[in-house]
Amino acid sequence: MGIFSRFRRVIKSNLNDMVSKSENPEKILSQVIVEMNQQLIESKKSVASSIADEKRLERQMRNNHSLAREWEEKAKLAVKAGKDELAKEALLRKQEFDNLYNQYKPQWDSQHEAVEKLKIALRQLQQKIEEAQRKKNLLLARSKRAKAQKKIQETVTGLSDNSAFEVFDKMTAKVERLEAENEATLELSEFENSELDIEKQFAELESGTSSADLLLEDLKKRMSDKDDPQITD
Repeated sequence: MGIFSRFRRVIKSNLNDMVSKSENPEKILSQVIVEMNQQLIESKKSVASSIADEKRLERQMRNNHSLAREWEEKAKLAVKAGKDELAKEALLRKQEFDNLYNQYKPQWDSQHEAVEKLKIALRQLQQKIEEAQRKKNLLLARSKRAKAQKKIQETVTGLSDNSAFEVFDKMTAKVERLEAENEATLELSEFENSELDIEKQFAELESGTSSADLLLEDLKKRMSDKDDPQITD
């Protein structure tokens, strides 16, 4: 189980080092996940090695148990053949393999129990890493949301500054001034045209006749001259 204690120490050490450097949350969390997966790989290797040791002990244990049974059958065969001395030799060999089996059995039991615990711990570790990944995604989402809210608040705070609205006020005043100048120019032009019309009317009054009257008189005069007979010698 020491590999998992080492795992926790490494992760804690690296995390404290990254946090102390005040790195951004996304980089810190991503690095933590990388570290955890690297340590998980190392832990899997250690567990695999323990499983291999268990399998080796199991093979040796089963092999000695199988050999003990084989020598027991040979002893029975020798007894049936009336060869007691040979049966005794077979029984001694059986006893030798039984002793080896009895030595390997508690070792295998202990190793098997340890491996089962390591497997459980490894699954828990895998689940912890998966949970850390989910938490990372949630934390990053919260971080981005907080940054967005902060940016909006800063923008709102900036807009509350009178200097921002002064620009609109100055622009409004400028546009209103231009509109007033245009209205004044139009009004002046209408006034000048009105003055010219008045002067023209007074000029006609002073001449006593209007241009239409003058034209009419000219027409009558030409018609009168046309109607007079021409005197010739």
